[in-house]
Amino acid sequence: MSLNTVARYRQELGLKAVLAVKQVNTTIPIKAHKKYSYKLRGLNISHSNHVWSTDITYVKIAGGMVYMAAIIDWHSKAVLSHRISNTMDSQLVMGVPNDALEKHPHPEIFNTDQGSQYTSEIHTKRLKDLGITISMDGKGRATDNICIERFWRSAKCERIYLNEYQSISDLITDVDDYIEFYNHQRFHETLKYKKPMDVYQESIKLNQEKKKVS
Repeated sequence: MSLNTVARYRQELGLKAVLAVKQVNTTIPIKAHKKYSYKLRGLNISHSNHVWSTDITYVKIAGGMVYMAAIIDWHSKAVLSHRISNTMDSQLVMGVPNDALEKHPHPEIFNTDQGSQYTSEIHTKRLKDLGITISMDGKGRATDNICIERFWRSAKCERIYLNEYQSISDLITDVDDYIEFYNHQRFHETLKYKKPMDVYQESIKLNQEKKKVS
């Protein structure tokens, strides 16, 4: 089918393409901060809370741009915490892991990029004090954090890019609704069409039963 035919059908049906906008760089390293090696290469991630990762992305709303941070469990693909703010400050960066650490069992490994917000003393010390191994993506290697990158793509293409948000409160309400759907209703192909939070809870229960037996 020719391009002109496709374009004509799209126009007749009122179809519009969903296009990703140019990415804003939210990873700004500081040379003086210590960098940690990437611990996930070749790792068999076999259970919930084995590996968590976090990242920050941005969303445009009427009148400006806001930032969204989230934490995802690599095994189950469940989103364990998220937050939206109009500034990329310590309250956004630390609020998300603190919330997840209060609600869920602690991970063995925590993966981030090399951005200054994640190499900062306040962030790394929080993890080290809890005995959590720190892992960081290689420089310029967004694919090292592919699990949460895929979540961003799903959230934006399935919900965010389809709407125009007039305020940050509108965005927060809609993102809350999407993540509830994503965790508890959306079937995930890589999980053999199970739901992320079901897999997360099942894995925790299985690990608890194994510990009782041992």
